[in-house]
Amino acid sequence: MNIVQSIIIGIIEGLTEFLPISSTGHMIITEKLLGVTETDFVKVFTVAIQLGAILAVIVLYRKKFFNKDIIPFYSKLLIGVIPALILGFLFSKKIDLLLESSVTVAITLLLGGIVLLFIDNYFKNPRIQSEKQVTYTNSILIGLWQCIAMIPGVSRSAASIIGGMQQKLTRSAAAEFSFFLAVPTMFAATGYKLWKYFKEQGSFSTQEIKLLAIGNLVAFFVAIIAIKFFIDFLKKHGFRVWGVYRIILGIILLIMIYTGHLQS
Repeated sequence: MNIVQSIIIGIIEGLTEFLPISSTGHMIITEKLLGVTETDFVKVFTVAIQLGAILAVIVLYRKKFFNKDIIPFYSKLLIGVIPALILGFLFSKKIDLLLESSVTVAITLLLGGIVLLFIDNYFKNPRIQSEKQVTYTNSILIGLWQCIAMIPGVSRSAASIIGGMQQKLTRSAAAEFSFFLAVPTMFAATGYKLWKYFKEQGSFSTQEIKLLAIGNLVAFFVAIIAIKFFIDFLKKHGFRVWGVYRIILGIILLIMIYTGHLQS
């Protein structure tokens, strides 16, 4: 991987992390289209670069993360992240194998798109308008939904937002809680990946540190724009357009894989 590739992947991450279209799936496909060799560092990069996008949440919602009433807020997030911590630790090797599969990404994008076509009409009469009304039970159940996104192509954002809507959150409240829940989830995932790589390799090279820094910085600035856009768009238009996008992309990827234009 070179600097230009890290910048491109950073842009893709920033654009897609908070949209219900799977940032990991888009990064995996982008890396293959760019000819990035699948190495242990690239696998770490694919996860760790999401930290930049997550930091954008903290900046945009700093009043939530830094105020006098942070204990209930952080307690909900910590409870919500427990399922991902447990399942992520137990199945980390299987998840790493799935990160190599374009077929998995294509299929999950397609199937997830079909779900998004109908999701707006499925969950009706929401009663939770903001994070303050979210209970600890709501938090852990949304956290369980989020775990589905350990399969590349599912989308952590889509899974957790649907989980929130299933728990009677409005679309915008579910989206915002999904953003908040992403913070401890991705901090934990990134920390674990970086620690594991450091333990196995002994250190990060200067080039690897540079690539991680550039990718995260690009993802941070792009994500700030994407978050503002998504909340406004979601309130007005819902999920259907993202479902159509996922279906079209999934079909295109399957055709590319079948014709040999994309490594499976």
